[in-house]
Amino acid sequence: MKNRKIILEESEIPENWYNIIADMPNKPLPPLNPGTMEPIGPEALAPLFPEALIKQEVTADKWVTIPDEVRTMYSIWRPTPMYRAYGLEKALDTPAKIYYKYEGVSPSGSHKPNTAIPQAYYNKQEGVKRITTETGAGQWGSALSFACQHFGLECDVYMVRLSYKDKPYRKMMMNTWGANVYPSPSDRTEAGRKILAEFPDSPGSLGIAISEAVEMAATREDTKYALGSVLNHVKLHQTIIGLEAIKQLEKAGSDMPDIVIAPFGGGSNFAGLSFPFLRLNLEGGKNIRCIASEPSSCPKLTRGVFRYDFGDTAGMTPLLPMYTLGHDFIPAPIHAGGLRYHGAGVIVSQLLKDKLIEAQSHDNLEIFDAGVLFARSEGIIPAPEANHGIATAIKEAKRCKEEGVSKTILFNLCGHGNFDMKAYDDYFSGNIKSHELGQEEIDKSIAKLNTPEIPA
Repeated sequence: MKNRKIILEESEIPENWYNIIADMPNKPLPPLNPGTMEPIGPEALAPLFPEALIKQEVTADKWVTIPDEVRTMYSIWRPTPMYRAYGLEKALDTPAKIYYKYEGVSPSGSHKPNTAIPQAYYNKQEGVKRITTETGAGQWGSALSFACQHFGLECDVYMVRLSYKDKPYRKMMMNTWGANVYPSPSDRTEAGRKILAEFPDSPGSLGIAISEAVEMAATREDTKYALGSVLNHVKLHQTIIGLEAIKQLEKAGSDMPDIVIAPFGGGSNFAGLSFPFLRLNLEGGKNIRCIASEPSSCPKLTRGVFRYDFGDTAGMTPLLPMYTLGHDFIPAPIHAGGLRYHGAGVIVSQLLKDKLIEAQSHDNLEIFDAGVLFARSEGIIPAPEANHGIATAIKEAKRCKEEGVSKTILFNLCGHGNFDMKAYDDYFSGNIKSHELGQEEIDKSIAKLNTPEIPA
């Protein structure tokens, strides 16, 4: 019998997170104060984040120690398994070797608790009573709800209205773990009321939900804000995925992958798997292709512009150097709610600008074709977000067949789709159509920007 799973012991959970900034040839540009256009220091983040997370956000240290209590919580589901995708390889008749790291075994069913647990831990350590956040498809909101419940914190979640309506079981998960969940835009915040006044039927967006959560945190002394992607400390925490993956491949006696792939919304999923492998490129001279996979309905990496922009719709965050479609951009209502974000994280944006990583996009129908093929060949029904990484892996595996070469492909199966059955029902009912964002719509959104451009 072939060995399908590569398993680590709990004692092999990494003791440190990896900070790629230490190895980057060009460090990310600083965030700017939108009023003065001057670089801001870490003190500007104090109203929103605890001190420990601010230090992680700006650290230049290569390795950051994982607290024992966080590692103990991680052991509930970590280390996560790695699989050789024999079934998918057979279905594709490809000479490629395909592996996937499966993060759907976490309590909330995705990779998001990797950062939710440390964020809740550091907030609890500094006496915070309540955390506010946003969520798209509900993966981040459910993960933070789980973490806050463990550490005895209150949790308020602003859930993108489209997902609030289409993904009721994610909302129920959050309620089960004690969180309050509100559809965004809501009438609870100034930002939400302003959007509703102009667009009463707004489906919402991650940018809008971030504005609401940030506003609530900024107006309460006992409350901080938590972000599920984009920021440096979030990506730092997620690197436990790739660090484990390297150990697993070494344990199995397998070569390092030629190609590493992960879905892309704001960057945490992609960073989590790819950054430790990028270290092998930057430090060890390897040539591993790292590919971010995004929806063609929200293609900031493949069709956006690199310039300063706000991380939220209302313009409450500092200006960040990012690939963006414009902070007013409202993506099409695709099922991959976790990828419907207008911008890319600062670190990933710099890596893409420096051509150290790649990006591909896939349309809404293609990714469900890929997800169903994966489910039928491997057994796990993937989340719509995860289907993007699968689509890229399939594309690369088919290329191996066309070229008659065998390459090793690793992708992040970031979560299961057991709470996304409406999406699959729409697919089988023929209600999911191909959709690609028109250039006119992109140009119109970017033309609204009144933020600093970055010289080429």
